[in-house]
Amino acid sequence: MADTGIITSQYVRIDLPIASVADRILAQIVDWLVLLAYSVAILWLIVDRSVDGFWPLFLLWFAPLMFYTLFCEFFFHGQTLGKMVLKTRVVMSDGERPSLGAYVMRWILWIADGPTFSFLGLLVMVLNHNNQRLGDMAAGTVIIKQVGYKNIQMSLDDYDYLSQGYTPRYPQAADLSLEQIEIIRRTLSLNTKDQQQRIEQLATIVGHKLSITRQEDSSSSFLQRIIHDYQYYAYEEI
Repeated sequence: MADTGIITSQYVRIDLPIASVADRILAQIVDWLVLLAYSVAILWLIVDRSVDGFWPLFLLWFAPLMFYTLFCEFFFHGQTLGKMVLKTRVVMSDGERPSLGAYVMRWILWIADGPTFSFLGLLVMVLNHNNQRLGDMAAGTVIIKQVGYKNIQMSLDDYDYLSQGYTPRYPQAADLSLEQIEIIRRTLSLNTKDQQQRIEQLATIVGHKLSITRQEDSSSSFLQRIIHDYQYYAYEEI
């Protein structure tokens, strides 16, 4: 399984495992089985004479089959049923959630990538480092394994300090994981009665884990500094 160093639009590097060609093929097979089961169900309705006429048949069978991938990936955030089973997901090459336009581009180019053109997409995936088919390359997307993946949304404004000669205070912050940083960020953004108590407890835990003595007057300032220092070192590694 290949790994890719994805650089998010917030300049944080996230190493994510790219879904293998086998993962993608198995996910596609699952999707085909789902569509086959659906087609059999529609055929049963026709035989049972529950459906009469061309247009009901078209709407109940052809249209869902035609738009299955586009519909699923857009409404299920980058996943079809097959991708859910294989625990894979479509993301942009910078780790962000794809736009509707990106999903449409992947869907349109499936005509060239799929069985219609002798599985050209399979050949392209085998020869491509990130296992991308033509639709992925055109849309700027990759398929990743969902193990450990979190789409962390943060504002670029949070990184303005990096252009102001920022000097980190706690190099130990680089040892934290993205998940731990996200926990700190969520705790700071809480709006509950016991927010301050949680912040105090978390600051104590972080200080103990990193074996550091905080220099800030408040726990909130300390945790915010930890986040900034983490981002600083993540940025330096790019």
